[in-house]
Parts: sequence; C-alpha cells; structure tokens
Amino acid sequence: MIVARIAESDLARRTPCASWDLRQLLEHMVGQHVGFATVVRAGAADASAYAPQPFTPASWSTSVDELLAAFAAADLGAQVVQVELHPTRPLPVEVLVQAQFLDTVVHTWDVAVALGEAFSPEPDVVDAVLRIAQPIPDDERRDRPGAPFARAVPSDGSPWDRTLALLGRDPHWSA
Repeated sequence: MIVARIAESDLARRTPCASWDLRQLLEHMVGQHVGFATVVRAGAADASAYAPQPFTPASWSTSVDELLAAFAAADLGAQVVQVELHPTRPLPVEVLVQAQFLDTVVHTWDVAVALGEAFSPEPDVVDAVLRIAQPIPDDERRDRPGAPFARAVPSDGSPWDRTLALLGRDPHWSA
C-alpha cells in the first residue's frame, strides 16, 4: 500500500490536486472515507461528515476499515442522501460505491506521482473508472472552490491518460 510508505517529510510535497499538498490530500481522503461510511450506514449525513480529518497512519487505516465495512454491509439498492453528489435527491448506494471507487483510484495516482512514483491501474480498473468519469459534467461547477474536479484537459493518450484528463488532471504532471 502506497500510503504506508509515506514519511512525515513527504507530507509537504505538492500534488496534482490544485493547491493541496500531500497532507491536505490525505486529510481529504480520510474525511471522505469517514463521510461515505457514515452516509451508507445512516442514510444521510450533513457536509461536516466529509470534512478533512488529521492524517496519521492509524487514522488512515481506521477510515479505510470503516469504509470497507460500511460498503460490505450495505444494500447497494438502498437510497441515501450524499450532500456532495446531490444535496437533495436520494441516490442508490451503488452510485456512492462508484464515486468512491473513482475517487480512490484517481487519488492513488495523485499520491503516487506526488511521491515521484508511477501508478497505472490494471486495464479493467481503468475501464471501470473511465466509464464512471465520462458522464461527469465538465461545466461551471468545476470552477467553484472545493469542486471535486478541475475542468477537463485535452488528452489523446492511453485510456488512463484520458481518464485523468477528463477529471482535470495533466497525465504528465510531475512533482
């Protein structure tokens, strides 16, 4: 696991995520794990459930375990209100699983390249993430502070490069 190799000195590294350093990215991810787990278990949660949380190896492991347990016990057809995806309309848990899957795979790339490492998911993972990313609107919502993705950038590379570009990331970004 790439996160297990992160040293304290790495946390100030830049990432492909706009103005986030590695610590801020990991704190965002811990908060997202906890928020998604909360909404899947409770059916709804306010925006504070997704707030960034301090990153430590222990908080990371706990948040991942909590997320996996919540998803494993979930009814994929159950309806929940996830305020970050749609603040008023209930969505099937399956949609949350897809959103979290996309977020996890793309942020794994963010973390890897911030550390100067290469990361390219298996082809079936790329295909799944690309299918989830393609319908995400590339509109003015991406211009707002705190938007989950920047505007799409051009790419005619591999399916993984196209996936990253659809989500506003330069596939050739390096620290």
